[in-house]
This record gives sequence, structure tokens and C-alpha cells, in this order.
Amino acid sequence: MLGNSNLPVGIGWRQPHYQQLMLERPALGFLEVHSENFFAEGGAALSLLSEAREHYEISLHGVGLSLGSACGLDAWHLDHLAQLVERVQPCRVSDHASFARVPRPGGAGFQHASDLLPIAFSPASLDLMVAHVQEVQERLRRPLLVENLSAYLAWEVDEAMSEPEFFNQLARRSGCGLLLDINNLFVNARNSGAARPEALQQVCAWMDALRPEAVAEVHLAGHAELEDLVIDDHGSRVCAEVWQAYRHGLRRFGSVPTLIEWDTDLPPLSVLLDEARLAARAMEGLQHEPA
Repeated sequence: MLGNSNLPVGIGWRQPHYQQLMLERPALGFLEVHSENFFAEGGAALSLLSEAREHYEISLHGVGLSLGSACGLDAWHLDHLAQLVERVQPCRVSDHASFARVPRPGGAGFQHASDLLPIAFSPASLDLMVAHVQEVQERLRRPLLVENLSAYLAWEVDEAMSEPEFFNQLARRSGCGLLLDINNLFVNARNSGAARPEALQQVCAWMDALRPEAVAEVHLAGHAELEDLVIDDHGSRVCAEVWQAYRHGLRRFGSVPTLIEWDTDLPPLSVLLDEARLAARAMEGLQHEPA
């Protein structure tokens, strides 16, 4: 494994930390970058990513595939993602179970939302997601990981499925892996009205409903607790309950690759590395638990 780490724990590599990380080269299992930031041909960013790839595994995490869009995938986006995958040879490629792309009124092109919008958990939505995931995987010639969303609204559907069962069937039918964002689960539970202890129980029950072999990566992040809403802002340390849920997940899924995700109010690099060390210690603790 690259990065002088024997555990698959990584951090999101964001622009303010580009130079420092390349100078210090801390021991990490991998780095994650947002795919769309490197779609341009050439330039300093792509050159730096290529340099980083010489020392670390790279995970490409996207926000623009719009896998749940009924209007289909964006061919331009998929082509550029395929080119980036070919160049970087990442350890994993992922995106979200969401949509952000709809036809403009009158049929003149497409309109993109500024957020990841939730999909319906229904058989029809599942069929659409399976088809789109398979299309991406055929184009990339590798499995895709699909992430569960933090959502602030939900669809009313006649044939509703539970969210874990939706992801179980998506993985089984398409052959994709699941990118399990534990913070997203906790945020959704809190926004449903659950107090923190009950939210933790709901998250653990959600994870227990997943097929363990489908989970290929875990995301950990912080969130903001407002007076009447919890926001998945990736702008703080991982909270105690999410760490508890993560340890529960490790016992169920094993030592799957784990990312510390931090996108707003970026702290010094040392803070991200400290969070990564906490994840590594949780993995080490699992390895030392009696069978």
C-alpha cells in the first residue's frame, strides 16, 4: 500500500492543503479528491494530482453523475470522468444516490441543481439507478461505489422500499459497491426528530440491515446542529455518536477503507490527520477484539 500506511484510512485532499501534504507526505492509506475538479485538460491541479499519485492511492469522489436523473446521464461528464480514471488509475471511484439534472422547459438542454437531490426509494427508481450504474461501470470498466445521501426532504411513493433494502438490491443487481456515509445516516436520523441516543440506535439498525459484503468504503465527517435543523456541512470534527456508530460498523463490515471528509471551514492539516489517527485506532481496536 502506498503512503507508508498499513491501514486503509485516508483524508479528503483539498486545495489549501495541496502543498503542505506533498511536502510532508504523512502516512495515509489514500487521498480522496473531487473528480470534477480535475476534468480540465492539463494545468497545475492535474499535474499535482499526478505527482500525488506517485506516493498515494487516489480515490475519485464525484458529485455530478446524477445517477438518479430520469433524463439520463450526461455523456460529456461521463467521458471526462473516464479520461480521468484512465489517467489516474484510482483505487476507487464513487458518486451519490441522487439527482441534480432535469430537462429545461421546452426541451432546450438541461438544468442543473446546486445540490444533491434525493431519489425515491421505489422499484421504478431502483430500475433507473441500476441501469445508470451499469452504464457508468461499463464505460469505466470497473465497479462504481454509490453513497447514501443526507436528505432534507423525501418522496411520497406508493411502493416504498426501505433505504437499506434499496441499496442492498442496487448492489446485488448492478454489481456496484456501497460507500456508506455514517455521518449522513446520523444527520437524517436527527432531522427525523430523534434525540442523539436514539439517532445512534437508528444508525446502527440501518447498518445492520445492509449486506456486509456490499460495503466497500466508509465516510466520516462532522455536521452542524442548528436550532431546528442538522446540516451535513463537513465543517467540524466527527462527533462522539458517529464514532460509536463507526465502531459498530467496523464490527459488522470489517476494516473497510475509511475517509475523513472535511470540506468547509478547513482546519490545519494536523487536525485532519488527528481524525484519521482516531479512525486507525478504531480499526486497530477491532483487530485486537477477541473473535
